[in-house]
Amino acid sequence: NIIGSGIFISPKGVLEHSGSVGLALVVWMLGGCIAALGSLCYAELGVTIPKSGGDYSYVTEIFGDLVGFLLLWSAVLIMYPTTLAVIALTFSNYVLQPAFPNCVPPYMATRMLSATCILFLTWVNCFSVRLATRIQDIFTVGKLLALGLIIAVGLLQIYKGDYEGLTPQVAFEFYKTPSVGQIALAFLQASFAFSGWNFLNYVTEEVVDPRRNLPRAIYISIPLVTCVYTLTNIAYFSSMSPEELLASNAVAVTFGEKLLGMFSTLMPISVALSTFGGINGYLFTSSRLCFSGAREGHLPSLLAMIHFKSCTPIPALLVCCTATIVILCIGETHNLINYVSFINYLSYGVTIAGLLYYRWKKPNLYRPIKVSLLVPLCYLMFWALLLGFSLHSEPVVCGVGLVIMLTGVPVYFLVVYWKNKPKCVYDFTEWATYLGQRVFFVVFPHIDPTEATTSSKWNDKSSVTSTAAGPV
Repeated sequence: NIIGSGIFISPKGVLEHSGSVGLALVVWMLGGCIAALGSLCYAELGVTIPKSGGDYSYVTEIFGDLVGFLLLWSAVLIMYPTTLAVIALTFSNYVLQPAFPNCVPPYMATRMLSATCILFLTWVNCFSVRLATRIQDIFTVGKLLALGLIIAVGLLQIYKGDYEGLTPQVAFEFYKTPSVGQIALAFLQASFAFSGWNFLNYVTEEVVDPRRNLPRAIYISIPLVTCVYTLTNIAYFSSMSPEELLASNAVAVTFGEKLLGMFSTLMPISVALSTFGGINGYLFTSSRLCFSGAREGHLPSLLAMIHFKSCTPIPALLVCCTATIVILCIGETHNLINYVSFINYLSYGVTIAGLLYYRWKKPNLYRPIKVSLLVPLCYLMFWALLLGFSLHSEPVVCGVGLVIMLTGVPVYFLVVYWKNKPKCVYDFTEWATYLGQRVFFVVFPHIDPTEATTSSKWNDKSSVTSTAAGPV
């Protein structure tokens, strides 16, 4: 799920902000190391608080409803719809690029194709969990083959001796001297490509034996993705100058046109397959976040319901789909990435700070996985530096992200905290829920008896097994 559109669009942003090929490659490798530190912390949280919902569930459990709601608010309002919009736009740009070889594909064409793709995959996820996961498996293989092709061609170029641009003398020749703030923005661009490393935590209750499989997935995936991303960038730079890469609207297509000749059409097809799988994965996990939020009472109860036969969270999926199509109509890709990366990092940092607080608050809680304190501390040090310099370098972009998050405060007190609302409000809510149930054929899921033993307040002496693969 990590490999979506990021590796096909972020290289341009990383190079633009880092100022040299060598520093760009360092940013990619360090980005993978930071993702590995964060994912180890999430592995501990995922088996200690075995609830679907990821960051949101952990922050709500540790810091309380208000902080959890703010994270949920920013995720539902901007984080996941924006990420989905960026991946969908990348999909449509790569599909349409061969038809418009000498110019950018038309605005309306890219938006319409993106919306069609999102609507189709929303239908798939509404129809069957099994079909959605099969699509994810197939397209994961497809995107790894696409990147494998890029890497193989790039390594062949290096074998032929075309690696002058990668020698230390040339690679670290800065075409512009980056400030610390610009390097921080380069990390934000790279972090977009790595986003998704925490997504298995969103479906913990649906994972078979999460105490074994959650850390195993992390240990396999993060090093693999970091290696693939670094080699892919090396392949790009083996055949493209920094100027060519920065001028390209579709890096992989430009790469294919230079090196693959008559087979260059393989590249946009491969990238389209990769991004198609990425959209499917984001829809699957972001809908589960809405589901978890509704189950906690932070979103309308209709979003906590599933189809009575297919057991898919149809209302939550439709909310994610609608929000994404709205976001599609606004914003430019690289600005959207900066918005979403800043909010992403903000939520990661709050969650990992919660791990430290939880260690202090509940030292005797049973933790099947317990990472060294150096891991969250190193992550938080990097996190503080990155966010601080990003805020200094792009105060408007980062400030807007903070404002969007803080707009959730009055909404929380009005919608969640205020219990004694007028009767007409409750009547309308009941009517809307009833209507939604009739339209979508959805009901509240059956609660597994084992779930009662893992309530939202964990026992300090707990040694319960993980929540059974649950309702969705």
